[in-house]
Amino acid sequence: MAAVHGAAPAADAPAVPAGERGATRIADRVVAKIAAQAAREALREAAPTAPTDAHATVTVHRRETRRNFGEARVRVAVELGYPSDIGAQCRVVRRQVTERVRALADMEVPEVAVEVERLRSPLLEGAERERVR
Repeated sequence: MAAVHGAAPAADAPAVPAGERGATRIADRVVAKIAAQAAREALREAAPTAPTDAHATVTVHRRETRRNFGEARVRVAVELGYPSDIGAQCRVVRRQVTERVRALADMEVPEVAVEVERLRSPLLEGAERERVR
């Protein structure tokens, strides 16, 4: 087989210095989706019978470092069932979000702020909401 003129074989190609190779950046919305999914998974595991549709919204703040793809500070808003151990559910969400973002996005996660946006009670589901006197 004849070699194509003008194309150097890979073995003969000069090595490109690390600073000139380019960079990979993971979009904030991808990190947000990873964190939101991790929060939903954590809530399902923490309270599988809870009558809540756990949802999460995430805001990512990043600081680029050379060790990995940066640093993400994550804010997650969740909806929880009540009565429940709110503190325990928030701890599970923080741990799961930290682990998943580290594993899937290769980012450090020094802070995960969990905001309880709404509490849902099965006692109030379907009942008319009246003013208590």
